[in-house]
Amino acid sequence: MIKTRALIEGVGHAVPRRIVTNDDLAKFVDTNDEWIRQRTGIAERRLSDPDETSATLGTAAALQAMERAGMSPDEVELVVCATVTPDMLFPASACLIQDQIGAKHAAAYDLGAACAGFIYGLNTASALIKAGEVKTAVVVGVDTLSKFVDWKDRSTCVLFGDGAGAVALRATEDGDRGVLKTVMYSDGSGACHISYDAFGSLHPYSRDGGGDSRKALYMAGAEVYRFAVNAMGDACCNLLEASGMDTSQIDLFVPHQANLRIIDSAAKRLGLPEEKVFVNVQKYGNTSGGSIPIALFEAEQEGRLKKGMVVMTVGFGAGLVWGANLVRW
Repeated sequence: MIKTRALIEGVGHAVPRRIVTNDDLAKFVDTNDEWIRQRTGIAERRLSDPDETSATLGTAAALQAMERAGMSPDEVELVVCATVTPDMLFPASACLIQDQIGAKHAAAYDLGAACAGFIYGLNTASALIKAGEVKTAVVVGVDTLSKFVDWKDRSTCVLFGDGAGAVALRATEDGDRGVLKTVMYSDGSGACHISYDAFGSLHPYSRDGGGDSRKALYMAGAEVYRFAVNAMGDACCNLLEASGMDTSQIDLFVPHQANLRIIDSAAKRLGLPEEKVFVNVQKYGNTSGGSIPIALFEAEQEGRLKKGMVVMTVGFGAGLVWGANLVRW
């Protein structure tokens, strides 16, 4: 029986113009390059200017992915934007992207799964393609968390950068290429560990600026670190088991780029050699939903990800949510 799969035909990315190094941060927050590098592996990150938003970056990444896929705007039937930093609460940033890329016939919606957003977004779009509901889709992962952090809090502000990545998907019956398998998990009991609760229905906007909601991203670093180390490895092991594959069949491992120590821990648990692990956290920091697709783009550009290779992605984030994709490129 021939299986329909979602094939990644093109991948794109977009990052802000402005580069901010660890030394730049040390000028206005109590930190230094050595402190940041030792704990995270981050050397610099991209921060968006006022005219650069999740939708503008997402649009640029989507257009590049479509161009590389040879996909015209009229062909696009679905736009999924994985983000927790939309331009506004509504309309969805996916709708803004849908308009800007000229996809007049496409449905569009945002998906909020934080740093695991691309994992979730790729799976939902792939599932719709497998079910025959759509034949083409563009999945964007983008966040601009620099606009939501407290720039006096060195425990969080040094971690995040802004950026977008996107993939153009098309239904295929071409052998075994495409999105092979995904696992997704959640644990809402850990919601208190990473959150941004301002202006939601729990702490809505008030004209006098009152209320007790935090006005910046909050993260309990130690708890998140412990969760991430276990979640990354568990998701990958469960994915391999569900796929009937083992680590030796993985050509490239592209994890969420949040912290180099977490990445190293996951790779060690899987027994993956350094040459099979893609890392760019040193250049971009944690770009949340943009992290994995940006890394996929760069891996392909560097020749480390080629047609027919098996790539495993994994991510974790606020929710708590986590998951992993297995894709034959």
